[in-house]
Amino acid sequence: MHIFFIRHPRRQCVPHRMRAAIKSLDSRPLWCSSKAPKRRTKRLQKIMSSARPTTLVTFDVDGTLIRASGADANKFHKDAFAHGFRHVYGIETTIDVISHHGSTDQLVTESVLKFHGYDDGEIWSKMPEHVRAMSEYAVNCDADAAHGLELLPGVLDLLQNLKSRDDVVVCLVTGNLEPIGWAKMERLEIAEYFTPPRFGGFGSDHTDRGELVRIAAERCMVNFPNADLGDRRFHFGDTPNDVKAAEVAGATAIGLLTGIFSRRELAESSRLESPIIFDDLSRTDDVLKAIGLAA
Repeated sequence: MHIFFIRHPRRQCVPHRMRAAIKSLDSRPLWCSSKAPKRRTKRLQKIMSSARPTTLVTFDVDGTLIRASGADANKFHKDAFAHGFRHVYGIETTIDVISHHGSTDQLVTESVLKFHGYDDGEIWSKMPEHVRAMSEYAVNCDADAAHGLELLPGVLDLLQNLKSRDDVVVCLVTGNLEPIGWAKMERLEIAEYFTPPRFGGFGSDHTDRGELVRIAAERCMVNFPNADLGDRRFHFGDTPNDVKAAEVAGATAIGLLTGIFSRRELAESSRLESPIIFDDLSRTDDVLKAIGLAA
């Protein structure tokens, strides 16, 4: 049985301070002055005008921003898994015994252990310890995080362009555990292009990618309470699971053919008749136009 965090019901994305102020207006007596309704209207307009139109752009990591290459392909991440398997479950194995594209780290762990005959009870009772072991490995061995990895075409130009704008928030949504995801970004020298304080939705937060997209949006509102996201939420990913996750969480999916999946596979995973799909991120102007940020 999977154990997840219990989350509060979703709320409309209105900053807390705005909700409190609007509530106070609703309960404020109008007295008998004909000017009172006008004063109240002006005050409400002032409160709402503090909300700033903002675009939230979230990126998957592996296969979207970076790709594994060479003899040490994704070695750092694989070694973190092996460390956890060895020290928590007492088994020598790797994630290569299963297909894991588009999954999240905890579900990858589950699949590997089931491949070796472990039952759900043992897997999930020790999962928190396994997540800690992997995270500690990532922190202690982060110097190796870029081994066997490289940036995909167009990534740097797009991130630099997004950082130059003051109406965009950029973060990660990835199945990687948080320390692993950020270690990769740091060692590939692109962490600086993500909006501070660095945040997102990670495989250490939840096993379901749709929840990770929601978590990132919620954290955006916590960090930037005046941000008015509206329908300006876009998630970039290279797998059908990324496309589905974006759409189920209320974001627009931007599919990329930079992984192992075809255009047809990405299109068929979408609810839309004509989903947005790019070969890669090299056409910066076209990508910006697709997310409503054309110059």
